[in-house]
Amino acid sequence: EGQRQDVRKSLQAVIPKLPYGHETHIYRQDSDYLLTTLAISYGATVLQNTAIQDVAFSADGVELITNKGATYRARYVVDASGMRSLLANKFGWRHRDLLTHSRAMFTHMVDVPCFNTVGPSQQEYGFPYPVSQGTLHHVFRGGWLWVIPFNNHPQAVNPLCSVGLQLDPRLYPQRDDLSPAEEVQLFLDKFPDLRAQLAHAHPVRDWQRVDRLQYSAHHIVGDRCALLAHAAGFVDPLYSKGLYATHMSIFWLVDLLLQARQTGDYSAAAFAPLEEMTLGYLNMHDRLTASSYKSWSNHKLWQVYAVLWLLGAYLEYVRMIINRYRAHDRTEYLALMRSHRLAGGGFDRFFALQEHIDALIDQVDPDNEADVDSTVAQIKLLFANFPWLSSAFADLLAGKNHLPDNKLRFNLLDRHSGFMGDGAYRAHFFGAKNLPELLERAIADQLRYSVPAIQWQRRKHARLATHPQP
Repeated sequence: EGQRQDVRKSLQAVIPKLPYGHETHIYRQDSDYLLTTLAISYGATVLQNTAIQDVAFSADGVELITNKGATYRARYVVDASGMRSLLANKFGWRHRDLLTHSRAMFTHMVDVPCFNTVGPSQQEYGFPYPVSQGTLHHVFRGGWLWVIPFNNHPQAVNPLCSVGLQLDPRLYPQRDDLSPAEEVQLFLDKFPDLRAQLAHAHPVRDWQRVDRLQYSAHHIVGDRCALLAHAAGFVDPLYSKGLYATHMSIFWLVDLLLQARQTGDYSAAAFAPLEEMTLGYLNMHDRLTASSYKSWSNHKLWQVYAVLWLLGAYLEYVRMIINRYRAHDRTEYLALMRSHRLAGGGFDRFFALQEHIDALIDQVDPDNEADVDSTVAQIKLLFANFPWLSSAFADLLAGKNHLPDNKLRFNLLDRHSGFMGDGAYRAHFFGAKNLPELLERAIADQLRYSVPAIQWQRRKHARLATHPQP
């Protein structure tokens, strides 16, 4: 507190440019509008301002009763209503027994400058990119502040910037005597560079304040019903995993619904894979987030724990891509995804490493330097004994503060220590695929999802015409 940013205590996690491009910041109002109108175009009926009062279940279907007195019948009901989920409350599934403790204050602002113009410059950090091109995390003991500009690339036209403050309420109890804006400002005043970044910014909506964010559910599915996305649970905005978890749960749910349509079996047992996947993702997110919060109390802990997070994210990203290349159909793809838990790419050797490191973080006292040094040494030894740790992550353990911009290096071609690794790693991630086959698919994907190709596809197959056709 009261000090300028220390560039030695920084990290830029550069997202791979290939094959799908850099980080994307999606503005919810735009994406929700697009997806809703697409659903309507495909035949969905949207009922605005219609609350569900109750849901009644029977052996052959479900009845939904609205606040307007209407009744709708269905074979199956999906509750995606968020924390106050009607079904979670109806069945007594909701609980808050999670490791992470955080509360939030957030808003949208304009006139938020790039942090490099008010704090240390990009050159001082030695980063490949300005921090305004990604999601900026200011981390500190017991919390973090996010700055997420929606104009983080040259083609962007949205001037808004999402700003939010996450605090552990056990260290920073809510100040009910202050408005949310006043409480945020009081906190910013402790950190000169944070205060400088937001000094001339203007909120375009009132600051929102939410008490403890964390919640989950004992069950995700029941007979003829399921919880989806944030109706199932929520951990923390950290690591931006909500969209990934939501998309995967939709993917699983739709596949199971199509099977149930054929078999007539809408039981909880038939939808068990959705529950397994959802709770697995929630629990991993909770575990990584809780340990991250604790490690921020001592930079030496965070320097090594950040490598676990990055390794888990990298392995997940790699296997998600390779699963698409390996699978011949949706069934085979979901079979490959069955072992995934949000991070680690479903690799049991990573899960063993992660559990060991998290156990060490649980036990360490961040204020005891001797304890911290011993824990850091043990964690570094665990990484040294993990055969598939890339040189980029080893460099972070040695003190480098960013991942390389150019991920293509000659050592990636090494038969044992390169991109495809060997042994259990190669078998799990790549199966029978060889490097030429993967390169062929990667090049095809890069062309398929290039900007010109996507624009052409939108013109050819547009569901929502931008201009009326004669």
